[in-house]
Amino acid sequence: MTAEYKVNGDVAVITLANPPVNGLGLATRQGITEGLAKAQADDSVKAIVITGAGKAFSGGADIKEFGTPKALQEPNLLSVIAAVENSAKPVVAAIHSVCMGGGLELALGCHYRVVAPGTSIALPEVKLGLLPGAGGTQRLPRVLGVETALNMIVSGEAVKSELLAAAPGQKLFDKVAASPGSLMDEAISFARSVAGQGAALPRVRDLPCKHPQGDAYFGFARNMVKGMAKNYPAPVKCVDAVEAATKLKFDAGMAEERRLFIELMMTPESSALRHLFMAERAASRIPDVAEDTPKREIRSVGVIGAGTMGGGISMNFLNAGIPVRILEMKQEALDRGVATIRKNYESQVKRGKLKQDKYDERMALLSTTLNYDDLRDCDLVIEAVFEELGVKEAVFKELDRVAKPGAILASNTSTLDVDKIAAFTQRPQDVVGMHFFSPANVMKLLEVVRGKETAKDVLATVMALAKKIKKTAVVSGVCDGFIGNRMIEQYSRQAGFLLDEGATPEQVDKAMEKFGMAMGPFRMGDLAGNDIGWAIRKRRATERADMKYSRTADKLCELGRFGQKTGAGWYDYQAGKRDAIPSPVVVELIEKHRKDEGITPRQIADEELEQRLVYALVNEGAHILEDGIATKSGDIDMVYLTGYGFPIWRGGPMHYAGQVGLYNVAESMRRFARNPRDDGKFWEPAPLIQKLVAEGKSFD
Repeated sequence: MTAEYKVNGDVAVITLANPPVNGLGLATRQGITEGLAKAQADDSVKAIVITGAGKAFSGGADIKEFGTPKALQEPNLLSVIAAVENSAKPVVAAIHSVCMGGGLELALGCHYRVVAPGTSIALPEVKLGLLPGAGGTQRLPRVLGVETALNMIVSGEAVKSELLAAAPGQKLFDKVAASPGSLMDEAISFARSVAGQGAALPRVRDLPCKHPQGDAYFGFARNMVKGMAKNYPAPVKCVDAVEAATKLKFDAGMAEERRLFIELMMTPESSALRHLFMAERAASRIPDVAEDTPKREIRSVGVIGAGTMGGGISMNFLNAGIPVRILEMKQEALDRGVATIRKNYESQVKRGKLKQDKYDERMALLSTTLNYDDLRDCDLVIEAVFEELGVKEAVFKELDRVAKPGAILASNTSTLDVDKIAAFTQRPQDVVGMHFFSPANVMKLLEVVRGKETAKDVLATVMALAKKIKKTAVVSGVCDGFIGNRMIEQYSRQAGFLLDEGATPEQVDKAMEKFGMAMGPFRMGDLAGNDIGWAIRKRRATERADMKYSRTADKLCELGRFGQKTGAGWYDYQAGKRDAIPSPVVVELIEKHRKDEGITPRQIADEELEQRLVYALVNEGAHILEDGIATKSGDIDMVYLTGYGFPIWRGGPMHYAGQVGLYNVAESMRRFARNPRDDGKFWEPAPLIQKLVAEGKSFD
């Protein structure tokens, strides 16, 4: 059992013991109900206390049971709460540390609640595209008032127990313990004090629930939530459920909550958010690297390059309290880099996002040098220099000379062969790719590139470090472009063909932004710099002559239109502004290219634009899985959700393909293969897709 039962004099104590957050899985639920039954049958027991072991009362549902029959198997959470609520002996919840989701709903089913200071209280189901499904929308308004409860339910954010305990008229907590350490003694004492009083035990369900403005308030709340929720249906349904608590009798309100919960469970948005929740946690697990693998200590970091990437990378470690030493070849470059870091922090201070003392602490952790020898004490060194193998070679040979034994040597390369880079050293086991995304101090994604000789403890260390600097780390094998850029090349290639065939950059971008992408491919190219893709295509011309491209992008670059940094790319830009203005020069360039190639332009529907670009990601993603570059489809989705602006409510390209149906995706690919502009070979559905279609499965 994952719930322990002990008797302390005349008080039974049921302790949830399902680490790490005492998830309410089947065994835990069974343990609670069996403990309640024992207490009811024991005449010497006068009251019951429910608490949680370790660092949580309960974080809610057990994520290992998401989507499995166990989640609904009796006793389900509703049955457990009913058993608690109907207990003939008083049940006191001793709440501490974390009380969220189903854990809070369980506590609300208890007759009394004693809380330790500093406890985080939340109903976060909305973040999974759901609403609380075990009475949270019906009970929380009864103890905190409609407005406070609705704000918590719609936002899903945690609130500290002290703040809630201080709210006028709150009935959530009956007592606040003096300290976390005294919680159990105080809860047991409180349980004894309410035992045997003779009066009917208080139940949250029996409390009144009204709002003085009624319809007007909920109309206002619904409009506000609709404006903020956009592509997410759950927040509006939360308003509906709380409104039901004010208008219906309790049991009818519970039935409405359940109806809305099931309705949301079936939405693609909730499916996507639940997939994201699971994929994010699974990304940190590497199949052949045990969780208890020893990790190297990272007390200081060296960064080579003080440009945009180097400065952003440095800020991640400074934010985490890790000293950073930046190396550059020239003092002016160092000065510019430090000035940019300082400016970024000062902007945060000005906006109230960072306190002055924190800013001072972070800048005090930063040092600079012009000499490689000054990196000899660093535990980790990351290079962020020009993306050219010869430049990387010079850097890693110097690092091999000066770095101490056991130091991790990392490359921020976005496309180059990490095994070749590792071979420039006498310690390839210490070399790893750490591909940050720009701006590195903002973007969540970190592609961790595993070379053929990268040591397991290096991987374990980097994955743990990523968590410390608040990044979502995804492991990739070595190939050109790794996961993200290998896929985006096919996406961009299709975008180019669409221009050849009759689309405009503006039409393609608008279609993809309507689909939900943060920005379309041509705006993205202008932001990143069109010269980057140009350099890759030049390299491709010698490495992969069979890969066809539209020539429009090359012709654009030949005009020096590299994007925002030059004031002109696929769009025109005004000085100091990022607004993309359609360019007559680009229209003329595309039209001339079509004429030179003998292409008669056609009208292209937005549906075709979306499918060709997204399915290009999917097909290449399937090849990446086949090649072992990614170990699971969820990792690919995490790369695109956190690094490339793929819409979260669609769950990533691989999950989205499953929602559409892989049979439908494969049929569309075969249709695209008949396009004379492409070589046709790319659109042959990947063998993995064909296998999954035959088996009636999806990537998930």
